[in-house]
Amino acid sequence: MNTSAVTQLFEPLSFLHGPTMQNRFMLAPLTNQQSEHDGFASRHDQDWMRQVGEGGYGLVQTCATTVEASGIAFARQLGIHRDEHLAGLGEMAASIRRGGGLSAVQLHHAGHRARPELGGIPAPASNSTLPGVRALTTEEVERIRDSFIAAARRAELAGFDGVALHGAFGWILSEFMSPILNDRTDKYGGSLENRARLTIEIIEGIRHACSPRFQIGWRLSVERYGLRLEELRDITADILDRELIDYLDLALWDSAQVVQAGAYAGRKMLSVFTKIPRKGVRVGAAGKIMSARRAAQLLEEGCDFVLIGRAGILRPDFPLQVKADPCYDSPRLPVTAQFLRASGLSERFINHMRGWQNFLVPGSL
Repeated sequence: MNTSAVTQLFEPLSFLHGPTMQNRFMLAPLTNQQSEHDGFASRHDQDWMRQVGEGGYGLVQTCATTVEASGIAFARQLGIHRDEHLAGLGEMAASIRRGGGLSAVQLHHAGHRARPELGGIPAPASNSTLPGVRALTTEEVERIRDSFIAAARRAELAGFDGVALHGAFGWILSEFMSPILNDRTDKYGGSLENRARLTIEIIEGIRHACSPRFQIGWRLSVERYGLRLEELRDITADILDRELIDYLDLALWDSAQVVQAGAYAGRKMLSVFTKIPRKGVRVGAAGKIMSARRAAQLLEEGCDFVLIGRAGILRPDFPLQVKADPCYDSPRLPVTAQFLRASGLSERFINHMRGWQNFLVPGSL
């Protein structure tokens, strides 16, 4: 094990806008279903933010946070769609800041996957996506665009250093990017440029509405949900060339995976994006990063930072564990519910983890 490679994880990282990250560890946006109804931050949210705020991360992202009440995807999902949410969000931002890390709210809208039983209103890009549900009108798309921008402004008012757009996993920004889920004929459909328009307009709107020091991240997934790798590579290259964002978060299921088909078949998925000229934009990846060794390898493979998900749930202070032990490896999965309680997770968070395959011991109480 090359300990000098691990040492690089603790070097600072600057961005095009705003403050410098103290190291190369970013806490991934982790859905946990522990907020109160209508998106208000709970004591469990605050306890979790205090834990990870003290965990040594360079930047902490919140869970996916609703920009409209009608865009809800999960029970007890955190919200930023009302000014009344600001007090709880402000407390979360302050906890992260006290720990020395930067902070970002992940902005989210479920699109066609919004949950009616939770008060959501499915909002598909196309008429054919959901039986009996019409596509969003152009004016409705523009309203959702403006809701993202208004939510970013709230995040800044709450004291966060930035926001990260959830453009992954088939949620609305990912949905609009897909030529399969988006067959629109207005300015938001058709060509790749048009399908990417919603994402670009949100990014540009946030940059205009918020201060010059406010940071913008973009989470991108490149598999499933009707997405085409070659197209996403092209639009990413344009966004990086124009320096529209501060950092790109590649949400991979496995950071070591290999492309199976198409123009990049046989290449590591990560390399398709790390080889793109990035100018001042920083690029990082998530996906089964469970050890100091794997985190360090990702820097060697072209990443500027790493996003810690499952490893951070197991040990909320994962960066500090790595700093203390350059050979650190996460506890083996599955673990018991009692293990997660001892790590500081709430019962609501633990119940959410019961839905993750091979994370908890079956029947663990």
